[in-house]
Amino acid sequence: MDQDNNSEDESVGPSEDPSEEELPCLPPGLSDGEAMELLWQLRSQRRQSSPELPETVTRLTAPDGSLLYLVGTAHFSDSSKKDVATTIRAVQPDVVVVELCQYRVSMLKMDENTLLREAKDINLDKVQQAIKQNGLMSGLMQILLLKVSAHITEQLGMAPGGEFREAFREAGRVPFCKFHLGDRPIPVTFKRAIAALSLWQKARLAWGLCFLSDPISKEDVEKCKQKDLLEQTMSEMIGEFPALHQTIVAERDIYLTHTLRQATRCVEAPPNAQKVPAVVVGVVGMGHVPGIERNWEKQLNINEIMSVAPPSRFGWVLRAVVKGVVVGMLGYACYRAGGSIGRVLLSLPAVQSLLETLRPPPA
Repeated sequence: MDQDNNSEDESVGPSEDPSEEELPCLPPGLSDGEAMELLWQLRSQRRQSSPELPETVTRLTAPDGSLLYLVGTAHFSDSSKKDVATTIRAVQPDVVVVELCQYRVSMLKMDENTLLREAKDINLDKVQQAIKQNGLMSGLMQILLLKVSAHITEQLGMAPGGEFREAFREAGRVPFCKFHLGDRPIPVTFKRAIAALSLWQKARLAWGLCFLSDPISKEDVEKCKQKDLLEQTMSEMIGEFPALHQTIVAERDIYLTHTLRQATRCVEAPPNAQKVPAVVVGVVGMGHVPGIERNWEKQLNINEIMSVAPPSRFGWVLRAVVKGVVVGMLGYACYRAGGSIGRVLLSLPAVQSLLETLRPPPA
């Protein structure tokens, strides 16, 4: 996803330099080439050669000399939003890459109040949409994770993804800056995660997510930006669900590294289209920073982490049992309601679709 430089005019805090708040008005009568060259020069003047950046920023260099400033964030953190804004304003990047995929891009243009309401409101429509998009088991797991997000949202009174929205706004104020989505599609991640867990592990994970009720403070969220605490948490998760860590964290480290390296390539400078090293800002959760650093200079193959195994016979049986229970309840309701009402219910497209899905898959 690329964006034009005209995003919402809102910021987490005032800039020290008013000229950095928005793109300047160009003098009338300029040709396209002259306007592009003027904006390029303006950005070059704003770009700091040796910027003082937050401690959460890691600098990586590509073989062609292009630079990546990797901002590690906590997803429910005001200070992470400020870190992102400070970094983008200081380095004036050619590209901004965020840890989002096309299935979560809507959060970029939603305001905080709408996101708070959506995060807290997990209704039947959301459950049906998640199951339709990801399948039964992966869809239910997505709903459980949404419940965790809603719990944190309720505890903090803060919607998730503020640092990504801040990156989107700030990128819109930088001439020629492109905005890329860098994460693996979430249906692929959920399906691979569920397929990697045994039935017992799925049950344990679902139980833990269902009964999550520990209080969370803003101080707890800020601690997530400390690498030592984060590595300790990751170690605990590896011990309990190593397959889950592999699919949700390690594989996405590889995918994020791939997309960041794709973005960190030379760009063409006006007016003669000369190739010059690019400057890129990546915005990812702090838990992904160590993995991206480890993978930065490795040869990567993302094809093997994009495949999703077809549903197993056991998975079909499980879905059939759940749907069979629903059909049984429907049949009993028809019996109690009378034959004519029962025929009307059975003629509904939704019911016919449900009955159709009970057919076994081809051998």
